[in-house]
Amino acid sequence: PVDGFVGAQPESQIKALIERVAGPVGPSPAEQILDMAGQAMEAGDIEGAAQAYGQLLQQDQSNPGAIAGLAKCYLRLGDMDRAKQVLALTPPEHQDHADIAAARAALALEEKSESVGDLAPLEEKLAADPADHQARFDLAVALAAKGEKQQAADHLLEIIRRERSWNDDAARKQLLSFFEMFGATDPVTIEARRNLSSILFA
Repeated sequence: PVDGFVGAQPESQIKALIERVAGPVGPSPAEQILDMAGQAMEAGDIEGAAQAYGQLLQQDQSNPGAIAGLAKCYLRLGDMDRAKQVLALTPPEHQDHADIAAARAALALEEKSESVGDLAPLEEKLAADPADHQARFDLAVALAAKGEKQQAADHLLEIIRRERSWNDDAARKQLLSFFEMFGATDPVTIEARRNLSSILFA
């Protein structure tokens, strides 16, 4: 009702009015900060996201979403040591949390991609020999580290399609690590899982 918003109202009254009209108000303040930080990260505002995660950690030092988010910010800023330090703050009860697992997978990927190096030589090697699985694998790792999730997953699926057991099942294992890093609800994860199943059970 419009008349509910006459004059300046305290936040508690506005919240009560919204709850009366639309039902209970949703996310907690912590969830709202995490959501805001995630949106900043997606928009490329890494420093803004880091500030939001840091703010939440000041209120709740054990929040796994904030720990993982801040670690990912440092990764995006190229500071692997700080990312490791932040992940080391994870309390024992949150070691298996999905966000922490995703941040750990991202850190492992970053370390692996550093040894892989530049994309161009890998792309050239692959163009010269599409059956060069190592070049394709390294390219997938480098692409994922740069945020090119779809291309990264597609390259690994192509290796599995061509030679499933190559290098002790390395492509499938790396793809599962990507799924952990991207998150179970990511559209790339969902589609790649479907494609992986159709290849494995064809």
